[in-house]
Amino acid sequence: MPDLTKADAHFDFGANWQRFVDQMDVEALDEAERGLLKLIPANRLEGATFLDIGSGSGLHALAAKRLGARVTAIDIDKNSVEATRKLLGTGADVRQLSILESHGLGRFDIVYSWGVLHHTGAMWRAIDSAAALVKPGGLLVLALYQRTPFCGFWKVEKRLYTAAPRPARAVIRALYTAALLSRQALAGKDPFSYVQNYKAARGMDFFTDVHDWLGGYPYESVDPADLMEHVGKLGFTPVVEHALPKSIGVFGAGCCEFTLRREP
Repeated sequence: MPDLTKADAHFDFGANWQRFVDQMDVEALDEAERGLLKLIPANRLEGATFLDIGSGSGLHALAAKRLGARVTAIDIDKNSVEATRKLLGTGADVRQLSILESHGLGRFDIVYSWGVLHHTGAMWRAIDSAAALVKPGGLLVLALYQRTPFCGFWKVEKRLYTAAPRPARAVIRALYTAALLSRQALAGKDPFSYVQNYKAARGMDFFTDVHDWLGGYPYESVDPADLMEHVGKLGFTPVVEHALPKSIGVFGAGCCEFTLRREP
C-alpha cells in the first residue's frame, strides 16, 4: 500500500485548479465571498489571522483576503501552491505543506479547511492537527464529506480513476456527467441551467468539480454526530452547523459544514 500522506499518492488536484484559475472571473470571487460569510461573520474576518488548509485554486484564500483577513495558505500539491500564489499576488504567505506536517505554523484566529481533510488519508489526525492551530476563542471551519451507504463504492472508484490514463478518465467523466444531468432532467429540472448556474455553489465550476469528485483520492467521510463528539473533546463548541439530509450517495457525497469555536 502506498503512503497516503505523501503528495505523489494523491489525486492531481493542482493541475485541475490551475485550469480553473485561468477561467476564473469576478463573479466566482463574489460567490466565494458569500460562501465564506455563510460560515464566518464579517466582523470576525476583518484583521484576523486566517489559515487556509488545502488552498487548491486559492479562490477562498483570496476571498478571505478581500474581506480583510491576513491570510496564510498551505497545500500539499505544488500546482495548487502555484495557483494560489498567482491569485494572491507577490508577498503572499503560501507554502507547500501538509496539514499532517504543520508544526511551527503558529496559531490563527480562523483555521479554514473546505473539502480537504477527507483527502489526506488520515482524516481524524488531520482534524486534530487543524484544531491545534486555532487560538483560544478562535474559529475552526470545516467542510467534510458526509457519510453515505455508497462511500465504499466511491472510495474504490476514486482510487481507480486516480490511477487511470487520461483517455479512460475522459470516458468516466462523460458517463458520470451524462448520468448526473439525466437525473436533473428526470427530476423536471433544466440540466443546462444547472451547469450554467453552478458557479453559485461557492464560485466553483461544474466540470472542474466533476473531475475533482471522480478523482478525489484518498477518500474518507464522516457522520456529523461523530465529528461533533470528536471536536467537543478537543474543546470546541458549534457556532454554525450545516449537516445534509440523509442520502444514499449514488451520485456522490456532499459536504457538511461546521464553524466551531475554541473555548478560551
